[in-house]
Amino acid sequence: MNLIKKQFEIEVAGRKLTLEFSELAKQASSAVVATYGDTSVLVTVTIGKEDKNIDYMPLVVDYEERFYAAGKIIGSRFVRREGRPSEEAVLSGRLIDRSLRPLFDSQIRREIQIVNTVLSFDEENDPDFVALVAASTVLGISEIPWAGPVAGIGLVKTQKGELIFNPQISRLKEMRATGEISFESFVAGEADNINMIELAGQEANEDDVVAAFELAHQEIKKIIEFQNKIIKELGKQKLELKFSNNENLKKEIKDFLKDKLEAAIYVDAKTERVNNLDNLLKELKNHLIEKEFEIKGEVDHIFEEEVDDLVHLNVLKFDRRPDDRKLDEVRPLYTEISLFKRLHGSALFMRGDTQALAIVTLAPPGAEQLVETMEASSKRRFMLHYNFPPYCTGEIGRLGMPGRREIGHGNLAEKAVRQVIPTQDEFPYTIRVVSEILSSNGSSSMATTCAASMALMDAGVPIKKPVAGIAMGLITDDKGNYKILTDIQGPEDHYGDMDCKVAGTANGITAIQMDVKINGVTPKILREVFKQAKKARCGILDFIKKTIAEPKEKISSYAPAILTMEINPEQIGEVIGSGGKVINAIIKDTGVISIDIEKTGKIFVAADSLEKANSAIEFIKSLTKEFKVGEIIEGNIIKILDFGAIVDLGGGQDGMIHVSELKNGFVNKVEDVVKLGDFVRAKIIKVDNDKIGLSIKALGDK
Repeated sequence: MNLIKKQFEIEVAGRKLTLEFSELAKQASSAVVATYGDTSVLVTVTIGKEDKNIDYMPLVVDYEERFYAAGKIIGSRFVRREGRPSEEAVLSGRLIDRSLRPLFDSQIRREIQIVNTVLSFDEENDPDFVALVAASTVLGISEIPWAGPVAGIGLVKTQKGELIFNPQISRLKEMRATGEISFESFVAGEADNINMIELAGQEANEDDVVAAFELAHQEIKKIIEFQNKIIKELGKQKLELKFSNNENLKKEIKDFLKDKLEAAIYVDAKTERVNNLDNLLKELKNHLIEKEFEIKGEVDHIFEEEVDDLVHLNVLKFDRRPDDRKLDEVRPLYTEISLFKRLHGSALFMRGDTQALAIVTLAPPGAEQLVETMEASSKRRFMLHYNFPPYCTGEIGRLGMPGRREIGHGNLAEKAVRQVIPTQDEFPYTIRVVSEILSSNGSSSMATTCAASMALMDAGVPIKKPVAGIAMGLITDDKGNYKILTDIQGPEDHYGDMDCKVAGTANGITAIQMDVKINGVTPKILREVFKQAKKARCGILDFIKKTIAEPKEKISSYAPAILTMEINPEQIGEVIGSGGKVINAIIKDTGVISIDIEKTGKIFVAADSLEKANSAIEFIKSLTKEFKVGEIIEGNIIKILDFGAIVDLGGGQDGMIHVSELKNGFVNKVEDVVKLGDFVRAKIIKVDNDKIGLSIKALGDK
């Protein structure tokens, strides 16, 4: 590009990563085009002109897929342009957001938007890695105060113990297909710690996971050093965006809360705690008005700090949690299956005030979801969808399309359970799980994982092993002291320093998702977290097994019956027929629900009864039967000719008995030996393409 002002390069996993700073997007606070292989991402960061009167930091991270980046024109037939972000784009945006957000000062009240636009995609190099490095760098050189930089890297650990960083996408797909992967992950962090984790594993060993993270962090440090050089050369002076330090206001708030805050927080029920804190904040503001203080966002911030400090103090000094549980104690559990008769499978999992109702629906292979994104066109045979209605937190809100939370939490639970789903050869169904969160107070995604595992077994899906999950928390101070919390809820999640969700079987990890509110955590802490999580996970699995220990032997009578068979791929056209006439006739005549045919010749017949499915299978078998010379057949005479008779062989096929093959000796007329409608046995004496020659004479005395 002729507009390039500065260009910087570094080699990562054997490929060159280039950051180009130019005149492009010059009205943004800062911008960069990052290229890895032939994958290029434009990342811009923009900050608003003035502070907003709100009680949170208004950061937005957008990830924009562009179909042109992969040379595609997709979308609906009538709207050939990008619309609502795909689930994959939402997850990519969340991954970048979760890596960057902990390093912003929570006092910032000015709008900040980071836009990641994929300009080119080479189908081998993951844009997520490129976008995160670019986003960190543009934040670093901008005027926006931020405690970065950060970087992230993808990794795969094979079953043979090989560790691969940033594997190319084609190789990754190949390893997934052949089952070579022990676990795959994306890890992010700053110079000293790890601050974001995404992982999917095949019952991965905890120690192996931490060891891989330690090596990944060494690669991350190199990329951070690279960014620091750029920031030192191009960085702008940072803005001052914190609240003014009003010591009088702070003292007044502390004095007002000192004998009230603990009583408001340390109660058993979430709703009572929420109401207590809301009421206490209102009382505080009324008190401050009486004292003639100006009420701004600073009041909410100081109030939150006081709650945060109290929660930290009680955990670190007294091992005291808001609900008085032990640090490694899981809340009371309740499980139930088969809640509704007509559902194919269902389960309710409750942990404290968190309730997840999971429902399984089984359908024919044709019900697979077709997925078209910038990166790939594929099918999803297993789907897990997560719904988080407003009533589950006692609120009123709009219902509709899933937001980032629903997509992110659903993806995590799906990732956790996907590892134990049987192959299509083992279980020829499309499987959909829907999790309805009926009440939420801490880690509804892990409750979904538990409920989904139970519901799948209730539906008779032969999952390899049950899966459970738990959310782990962390409380730290600036002196390096810390305490790890099992099964975090409410204030521990909101005011705690880490949310690390770990799912798996009794033997190992199937999924991890970690976010922090501090700069990050060390491998030492992660090792302890995973050990404590395994103890809790195994306890939950033991509890689940009391309700359902293994998949039911039979699927629900309300689920479709599916039978499979295979034909020669060259015969697919015969089964489908011109314009689908044959296959539609089979469906109509046998009453089956559907017949799905793969290019390989594999056929799936779905029906509401085995009898109907078998009827369709038998019809297809007769239609595609390949007759051989010497084979004995039976059938009715369906046509009489001057020179022979036509026999119905079934499935739309027929054969001819020439007059000379009707019997030994001379035959004057065909009707002298056989008549229309007669049932005969004959031997195949010739197969010439679709012409089959038969002989009764060749049977002899048989």
